[in-house]
Amino acid sequence: MWPAVCTDRKLVLAAGRSCRLLVPAQVAESRFTGDVGSMERLMTTPQDLLIIAMDTEAARSVEQGNLSLALAGAELIDLLTAGTIRLDDDLVVPSGGAAPADPLLAEAVASLVPQEPYESVDDWLWRRGRGLAAAYRAALEADGNLVRPRRRGMSFRAGHLALADSPARRRAADRLAADEPALVALAEALGLRGEPLGASVAADADAEADAEAVQGAGLPAGAEPDVDDDAVATVLAAVHDALVELEAVRQRRAIEDAAFDNVWRGPGG
Repeated sequence: MWPAVCTDRKLVLAAGRSCRLLVPAQVAESRFTGDVGSMERLMTTPQDLLIIAMDTEAARSVEQGNLSLALAGAELIDLLTAGTIRLDDDLVVPSGGAAPADPLLAEAVASLVPQEPYESVDDWLWRRGRGLAAAYRAALEADGNLVRPRRRGMSFRAGHLALADSPARRRAADRLAADEPALVALAEALGLRGEPLGASVAADADAEADAEAVQGAGLPAGAEPDVDDDAVATVLAAVHDALVELEAVRQRRAIEDAAFDNVWRGPGG
């Protein structure tokens, strides 16, 4: 059964809730390394990022909303690299061509705004990011890259999933070890490798208490991502800003909840 459709995108991600995706998956033709009938489908940057997130000690502290925003950014980076989209300033403009073979990337392409006024990168991250981590996790499980570990002939509790020792896992690790700039930048933004881009996302949120100021903020001074492609750098900067804004939303909600609790308890506690 589908979860309810969510309306407030930032509060949804702050609360870590899953929402029904508004656009059904549409698997179209080809993104293969050779002939469609004979070659293996390429893994994607979002899949690799999720595997890295699940394969590190820091993964336990990664909020699902943060991961969903980063996965949405990773989708844009793959689509830019494939020439499926281009950026006009910060607007996402479809470039035509065949949709990717990967179902979730094909879904992403199908959900693009096809005509003016085009969607901004920031708006894409918040809209596409709803429930995206759960969707990619389900895809990894369906492909056999997530398994339920067994011990002494018995499986662990129903909700526990672990990464399988698979080519996909090794490929993701190899990409990170090779310091691929975009993948490394996304991992750092999530705190999976070193510090988030230039500084702690939470610290940036503290410094930008006003939501409008946070939304307009770029990367901190000296923290520009080390990538050659201006469009990819724009996406990475937008991911960082969105993570900062999401943390600010969480902090405001925590303050409001604490104030409500104090009022509810009254002067006597």
